[in-house]
Amino acid sequence: MDIQSKMNDAFARAQGGLFTAVEKADVGGSYQELERRGIALMGWADPFMPDRSMPDFVEKAWLDAVREDSAPHYTAPIGNPDLKVALARKLKTQNGLTVDPQRNILITPGSDSGLYFAVLPFVKPGDEVLIPSPSYPNNFLDVEIMGGRPVAVELKAETGYQLDLEAMERLVTPRTKMVLLTHPNNPTTTVYDRDSLQGLADFVIRHDLVLVVDQAFEDFTFGNEMLTPAALPGMFERTVTVFSFSKGMGLSGLRVGYIVCDDKIMDKLYANAVAVIGATSTSAQKAVLAAMEHPEFMEQFAHAYDNRRKMAFELLNQVPGVSVQMPQSGFLCWVDVSALGDSGEITAWLLEHAGVSVNDGANYGPGGAGHLRIVLGVYRDDEKVYDALRRICAALKEFAAR
Repeated sequence: MDIQSKMNDAFARAQGGLFTAVEKADVGGSYQELERRGIALMGWADPFMPDRSMPDFVEKAWLDAVREDSAPHYTAPIGNPDLKVALARKLKTQNGLTVDPQRNILITPGSDSGLYFAVLPFVKPGDEVLIPSPSYPNNFLDVEIMGGRPVAVELKAETGYQLDLEAMERLVTPRTKMVLLTHPNNPTTTVYDRDSLQGLADFVIRHDLVLVVDQAFEDFTFGNEMLTPAALPGMFERTVTVFSFSKGMGLSGLRVGYIVCDDKIMDKLYANAVAVIGATSTSAQKAVLAAMEHPEFMEQFAHAYDNRRKMAFELLNQVPGVSVQMPQSGFLCWVDVSALGDSGEITAWLLEHAGVSVNDGANYGPGGAGHLRIVLGVYRDDEKVYDALRRICAALKEFAAR
């Protein structure tokens, strides 16, 4: 029986690593095998992985919550009400959004499921979704799973990977339903500026579209103005924003994220939350609530990431044929190696000759080939990261000299 012929196209095309080799860090078990071999895992965007990232006071709150009678039981699928109140305060001060915690916030089991759920109500088979690219791979995959057509809007290095609104105008059609944006961008680290975002808002309103924004990397932007598109005039009613505790607070394993939107959209999400995503961990929600009450620990993260982005910029730009723009956010580094050769070959070369696993930019959509995504946020010890970067530089020089 050809069971794959029974599947939709997106699942039938997918490769999970059981029958073929896959490069993506979050697919299959290949990354666990690399870790056992002592490879530096600089392709998995999990803060300080595999080292400790959870502060002691958050750990205590989590363990206390696990010991409570409520721990093995469901929280309401829409989320812990105390956490939602704390999030409403954060959204007002950090994002410029004034929301009702019981009408505009939904807690999700991580931001990946939240992103899927945010897109799901709107995309029907045949609908087109504009996606500035390179971009987070799930942006393309989620749309394909729903039967929609992702339409990449390629971003250019020469403009600092800011939005290309003229290209969006050329690509919009009567079938266009949505713009799907990762902001700040993963993998390029771009923090979209006010002109880009206001132009996007005008475009979305003019063409009567929906905007879905993934803001997982919003917390560290190193002096760049971080605007939340939903806060722009006329945008809250047509924008669904997805947030995460994974990247900013280093709490990836707790699997807590949240969605924010207008109550006319949220009513439908509330109605279908159990069927699609289920309830988020009861104890994990209490742990992230404790983290929100004392976010000062994130200053250590910001200091480490700032130093690492500067070191990566300095070291990698010394390699002939390699070009890196200063990372603008988070803990990623987007490296142009197109002058050296095929980025897939270079990724394999670095694994063998530098003992470092990085991401092939080709996995991030049009505009990604010829690039590498390097995660600078791994390991607690800065020197481990710097040592891996030096090995990468040496191996790239060897590759060029072949």
